[in-house]
Amino acid sequence: MRRPAADRSTSVAHPPERPADTRKVRRFFGELGPGLITGAADDDPSGISTYSVTGAAFGYAPLWTALFSFPLMAAVQMMCARLGMVTGEGLAGVIRRHYPRWILWSACAILVLANTVNIGADLAGMAKATELATGIRSVYLTPAWALLIAVFLIWSSYYTLVRIFKWLTLVLFAYVAAAFFAKPDWTMVLYSTLIPHVEWSSRYWATLVGIFGTTISPYLFFWQASQQVEEEHGQGRLTRQAREGATDKELSKSRKDVITGMFFSNVIMYFIILTTAATLHAHGKTTISTAQDAADALRPLAGNGAYWLFSLGLIGAGMLGVPVLAGSSAYAISEAAKWRGTLDDRFGLSRGFYVVIVVGLVLGLALDFAGFNAVSMLFWAAVLNGVLAPPLIVIVVLLTSNPVVMGKRSNPLWLSLLGWVTVVVMTAASVAMFWTWK
Repeated sequence: MRRPAADRSTSVAHPPERPADTRKVRRFFGELGPGLITGAADDDPSGISTYSVTGAAFGYAPLWTALFSFPLMAAVQMMCARLGMVTGEGLAGVIRRHYPRWILWSACAILVLANTVNIGADLAGMAKATELATGIRSVYLTPAWALLIAVFLIWSSYYTLVRIFKWLTLVLFAYVAAAFFAKPDWTMVLYSTLIPHVEWSSRYWATLVGIFGTTISPYLFFWQASQQVEEEHGQGRLTRQAREGATDKELSKSRKDVITGMFFSNVIMYFIILTTAATLHAHGKTTISTAQDAADALRPLAGNGAYWLFSLGLIGAGMLGVPVLAGSSAYAISEAAKWRGTLDDRFGLSRGFYVVIVVGLVLGLALDFAGFNAVSMLFWAAVLNGVLAPPLIVIVVLLTSNPVVMGKRSNPLWLSLLGWVTVVVMTAASVAMFWTWK
């Protein structure tokens, strides 16, 4: 017998709806974009090495820097994101339209100098980590990594690379687990997190400048603004005029994205320092000079697999970080010179843009063959970033506080204040480093 129509309608199977909480979580992560990628790229090999050196050298004492630097780095990246969204162009493009050419090209020179050293250091770190796991000499691996990244960026896209390698950076959460396996002194951990500790020595101040330099890096300023433009470009807003302006909803979404990315970055930073303090420093190994030394921090968790775990994390971080370094230089030079430049284009359409990327990789590669120690180079690249960042932050704060540039979207007072505090703190740390230099 046929069922009545009413019965048939009630017998249709509907897929069960996801719980409201699940939908909210999926929506939250689905809306994350440039800020999350920027935060992940912030934990590049230079950052990982700097945090490892810090924990080994000073134990738990520098843990307070993760808490202290978080609002500063979030504020600077938020201003850069707002700048890109409201003006419809990247940082260098805005500088070109509102400041003299000498300021524009000085800013680009600072960026390219810092990025070139950082690219060389990151490539060296990736090669040393791969040598650690495979036994293949790093002298062969360094150009191989540079070539692979160049091929990805020119013939594929950075976004394909991100989809492939961003999961490798999750290996860095091994430091969170390793911290608990190492059984640290949690009372001392809490004390060091909440109570700042400062030593008047050149070694300490250089480390502090390195921490600030790898969390608040020049390349992230240019990258963040340009990626906001790329997002809008992908939505079909192909001209600057079409991209100008931002709604309250767009600014709120960007703020959430940036804060999430910076929080992710600092959680990794915190636990790398904690883990190396609990494993290396606690057992008298206060100096890290090789990749093996840094990898040993993961032994309580992974045993003999520590080298593989460390290598996978460092390689994933490098495959995200190096393209961001090279890409931020390309965005800045292209915007300054009024070239067409976007990662969405193929080589023929944005030739100058991709030439800058290739030249940056080649110059970084040249530094690697100058004979510098990889771990030392990674650390000093972070210090260089810390010294060079304040002038660029001044420009960012001035631009985003200017109603002529931002219209009604100029910085609220609290955001500008955090920007100026960042400038003062980073400048003071650099001055103290040079003052105590022996």
